[in-house]
Amino acid sequence: MLGFLTRIFDSNQKQLDKYQAIVEQINVLEPSMHKLTDAKLAAQTKKFEKIIAKGREAGTDEAQILHELLPEAFATVRETSQRVLGMRQFDVQLLAGIALHYSSITEQKTGEGKTLTVVGPLYLNALLQKGAHLVTVNDYLAELGAGWMGPIYSFLGLSTAVISHEKSSLYDAKHSSEERGDERLEHFKPITRKEAYAADVTYGTNNEFGFDYLRDNMVQSIEQMVQRPKDTHHFAIVDEADSILIDEARTPLIISAPDSEPTKKYFEYSKMVTSLEKDADFSIDEKARSVTLTDLGVKRVEQKLGVKNLYEESFDTIHHIEAALKAKTIFTRDKDYIVREKQVVIVDEHTGRLMFGRRYSDGLHQAIEAKENVPIQQESRTLATVSIQNYFRQYKKLSGMTGTAITEAEEFKQIYDTDVLVIPTNVTVIREDKADIVYKTAAAKYSAIAAEVARIHATGQPILIGTRSIEHNEIVSQFLTRKKVPHQILNAKNHEREAFIIADAGKVGAITVATNIAGRGVDIVLGGSKPEQKDFKTPAQYKKAVENWKKAHNEVVAVHGLYILGTERHESRRIDN
Repeated sequence: MLGFLTRIFDSNQKQLDKYQAIVEQINVLEPSMHKLTDAKLAAQTKKFEKIIAKGREAGTDEAQILHELLPEAFATVRETSQRVLGMRQFDVQLLAGIALHYSSITEQKTGEGKTLTVVGPLYLNALLQKGAHLVTVNDYLAELGAGWMGPIYSFLGLSTAVISHEKSSLYDAKHSSEERGDERLEHFKPITRKEAYAADVTYGTNNEFGFDYLRDNMVQSIEQMVQRPKDTHHFAIVDEADSILIDEARTPLIISAPDSEPTKKYFEYSKMVTSLEKDADFSIDEKARSVTLTDLGVKRVEQKLGVKNLYEESFDTIHHIEAALKAKTIFTRDKDYIVREKQVVIVDEHTGRLMFGRRYSDGLHQAIEAKENVPIQQESRTLATVSIQNYFRQYKKLSGMTGTAITEAEEFKQIYDTDVLVIPTNVTVIREDKADIVYKTAAAKYSAIAAEVARIHATGQPILIGTRSIEHNEIVSQFLTRKKVPHQILNAKNHEREAFIIADAGKVGAITVATNIAGRGVDIVLGGSKPEQKDFKTPAQYKKAVENWKKAHNEVVAVHGLYILGTERHESRRIDN
């Protein structure tokens, strides 16, 4: 393994040097781009489309056409970003963007601006008019990315859509949607699913792209398809690539129909397993997350049911009993799932977010519903299925980005034939990483956390406390409440308020207790979120608000920025990183 990593880092530097030469070409073009009027800068898209059309007529390979266009296209995006958003792409962001265009997985540290990085490669590949997809882990991040970068695409004449669990939307700067506590989420116009995929750039989650693909494979005619019938999988950038392409690689996406299984039996099995004893009647394999009946356990179940041989007379019963035992002993409420409106909703262990519409298979979901005494939905029959891995391997060009990829470099190469490129940071990282402190008991740990938070809070330094589950999230909150320490909770139960909570998390004295819902793609701005001009009646009021924000920002910087306190290690080292 060590030899493999050494070879990676040698080739990494060679690749960075190669792409740095292209960055220099982009930098040379910057002064001439700066001189263009808004109209001429926006007209660059039409110019590029004409070059592509001529290249196709001449029989030039599309990959070669884009290779030649890349420096000027990236320079165009950089200048547009500067004018429209006031954000100029750093050289390292251009470096990462070039790598994404050439089908690499980029490792960029937290805070390096991955949201802005993707605009160059998405714009360049969208010029072929075959669609360009940005895939992320949840609806919130998909909407945030599309809404934040939408003004750049719009200025350059490209349409930007987002597909989420409940709706499809088109970015439109002139359209005002509901107030959501974040300007970037308030300019989306409802459109059909088909129109969203027809847009030049489409943002969405891996689940939505995958399920739409499955539904399209079940339709009776091409007209009923929502994804593009031709060039369906042209180019995709996968955000949090380690989570989607590795952690969830073998997770099956399943479309099913209700089957005719009676629901009463699940309550009976749930009640039956309460009398069974661990080790004597069943054994638990926590690593494999499985439960197996012992010989004694099988005999006890046979006695309860009044049958002589369970394996011969009712083999399915063993499966259902073991599912009920798994629901009782392994799956924990407010950790693996929550109960909302009399429904069991799965919590994603990697992102901490709710997975609406997803259900455990093999009767496990029904067993959990029986355990929680909520209405049981019928078992289902699989109509169509595809794994995340097999879905994304269909893309002609696939790339990805994450803060933690190098440890999985070998897997990315074997499964997706993509190389991992470690991108240097724009400035030196000044974060201090301190050693873990281990406690004998959970009570001692939580008491120490509360004491440490109270001590840091007295200095005015904002604090982010990370927990692995909703259950632990609420325990930390209880300990802080006892100490009368004011704080905010962020977990899958109140994710609707995420934008509002994150907006205040970087303010002086702010304390936020969050699951890893706050660890994927969200930005905590020191001093709180920057004021938005639309919220003020006069320029003078806005100017004063910005001055106050700068003062608050400097106060937080003076007390060493955000203090992050992890309460426990995750199973995946990459989440901690």
